[in-house]
Amino acid sequence: HLMKLHFLVSCSSGFLQSKSKVCANVFCGAGRECTVTEKGEPSCLCIESCKPHKRSVCGSNGKTYRNHCELHRDACLTGLKIQVAHDGHCHEKKTDQSAASPVVCYSADRNELRSRVIQWLQTEVVPDGWFVKGSNFSDILLKYFKSYDNGDSQLDSSELLKFIQQNDSVVELQSYADKESNKLLKSLCVDALIELSDENADWKLSFDEFLNCLKPGFNPPEKKCALEDETYEDGAETQVECNRCVCACGNWVCTAMTCTDKAAAVDETADAGAEMTEEEWSLRVAELNKTTSLKMKKAQKWR
Repeated sequence: HLMKLHFLVSCSSGFLQSKSKVCANVFCGAGRECTVTEKGEPSCLCIESCKPHKRSVCGSNGKTYRNHCELHRDACLTGLKIQVAHDGHCHEKKTDQSAASPVVCYSADRNELRSRVIQWLQTEVVPDGWFVKGSNFSDILLKYFKSYDNGDSQLDSSELLKFIQQNDSVVELQSYADKESNKLLKSLCVDALIELSDENADWKLSFDEFLNCLKPGFNPPEKKCALEDETYEDGAETQVECNRCVCACGNWVCTAMTCTDKAAAVDETADAGAEMTEEEWSLRVAELNKTTSLKMKKAQKWR
């Protein structure tokens, strides 16, 4: 029995020594810990169990955790971005503001709108006759481009929206039943369509960009949202303070409600009663996306 115990202790100490050596220069981030795979390689996994010490902390998801470790472990296990709102228990909220979701144009909405426009345009194509020249897809697009262009040889979002709305019954989207949300959705999807082929990032489409966007053979790429070292599919959700953010067409789009909990609504460096301005909130969400986007700023104005 003594020999068997000595063998187990030796194996255990050998494993710990190996783990400390393999994981010596590996940083796994909050909520994760380095472990050694069967191949002897380091791998970051969610912490198996936290130390039992109690120092309550309130997460940005409104949930109270026993300590910081438990919060970060939950964020790792669920795949959500959970930040520390403040130390201590979460305060009970009178209204659940976080339940609201922003109106966004998902990839499926953008692709549906694009498909409907292409189908409508294809019905206007006229093949060449014996003595009359017909009109191909490019000719049809050029006709509309000239009709809705204000003279600068580019279509901005308002001009592109007018072009799409001239055949409104054909391009009616199914995502929202009420007219106001559907109108907003179309406007957001127009921005998403511009983003598809706007090579010089000026939020306007030249005729070539307009043609590339609506070419039937073009297959739009599926962009993913980034958050720390992870990527998320279209439709994924996370939370920033009391606001919900969703991944749509490769961007995080958030609601912009004023948080009832002052501790969650203020910047950590600001006075306890000061609320964030719209500009500060836009910068916070832009930081989430790692890039400033005109589309993002536009979407944030809608609650």
